[in-house]
Amino acid sequence: DMMRKIERENTGLLQAGQDLVVAGYAGLAGTVKLAEAAKEELSRWFSDEYMEEIADAAPLCPVSPEFWRSCGAAEWEPAGEGGILTAIWNLTGAYETGVEFYLRQIPMRQETVEVCERLELNPYRLYSRGCVLLTADNGGQLVRILAEKHIPAQVIGRVNKGIAREMIVQEGRGFLERPQPDEITKVIPDFFK
Repeated sequence: DMMRKIERENTGLLQAGQDLVVAGYAGLAGTVKLAEAAKEELSRWFSDEYMEEIADAAPLCPVSPEFWRSCGAAEWEPAGEGGILTAIWNLTGAYETGVEFYLRQIPMRQETVEVCERLELNPYRLYSRGCVLLTADNGGQLVRILAEKHIPAQVIGRVNKGIAREMIVQEGRGFLERPQPDEITKVIPDFFK
């Protein structure tokens, strides 16, 4: 599933003022693949149990539009190639709208953080199939409804007027850069071939 370029249609469902929500875990699908591909290197740092835990992590979220709509989402963008930051770029680009989000609020498993640290990869730009970016008029309510269905989710920011894509990090505010090649290709060069 190649990442959709900005040609994706603007259905009019995304509006300024909506909350931005991430369901599932960013970078988890890539982490599972990396644990396999870089097994030897990673086992220098991690126990066999830990490696098995990663291999068993189930990254998949439902993907049907009907499902998300029934939970109260207005719009959605599956994260895949290029990671969660590419999904944010693509969705806001399709609507030519602004966004502000807290990088640290994006849900991520500790395993992903640690594997990416060891392999010197950016987890926010790592293959994220099964993780979905959503917008909703009431993000907190959407998160609660998803929790009842055993889907982890978190409000990470909101959709704004204008076109600034602002990323709030510990050091302050910055702008989201255009999509970069998926980090997984640094370890598995032909992953998307």
